[in-house]
Amino acid sequence: MRLHSFWAASVFAVFCLFGSATAQAAEVVGFSGHGYRPGTIVIKNSERRLYLVLNRRQAIRYKVAVGKRQKSWTGRAQITAKYVKPDWSPSAEVRRDFPHLPRVIRGGAPNNPMGVAAMTLSNGNYAIHGTNRPGSIGRAVSYGCIRMANHDITDLFRRVQVRTPVIALP
Repeated sequence: MRLHSFWAASVFAVFCLFGSATAQAAEVVGFSGHGYRPGTIVIKNSERRLYLVLNRRQAIRYKVAVGKRQKSWTGRAQITAKYVKPDWSPSAEVRRDFPHLPRVIRGGAPNNPMGVAAMTLSNGNYAIHGTNRPGSIGRAVSYGCIRMANHDITDLFRRVQVRTPVIALP
């Protein structure tokens, strides 16, 4: 009987741990849409949040990592492609700062900074992607890409299509 109680308590503790992390990850919130159409992605760099507009009053909010000082971008773009477990090649700027990096890190490798999925953007060498560094979420640390927790990029990936508009605000 004690073993059964211990097992039940352990399962409950694990459920609470992961359940609360999931509940905090993405949530439906009030959102003053400013005329954004449903399905539009709005990134608020200063908040380090990404919003997927649902309607004029609501959006799904995700916590993200944004570009570090002088690396973040604002403006309009759209999703140009979607990839599951993408390979990653560091840009010339990243290679200059980290010359020891390999030319390509294969998708699914534990050191691949793209995480489980990525969506490239039309405004240059940027993407919205997962991460192998979940501790970076909520910080300004990237070279301009928008990083999401892997469970969040998986959720967003299912909800949007190629040509989805993306608007980044300061």
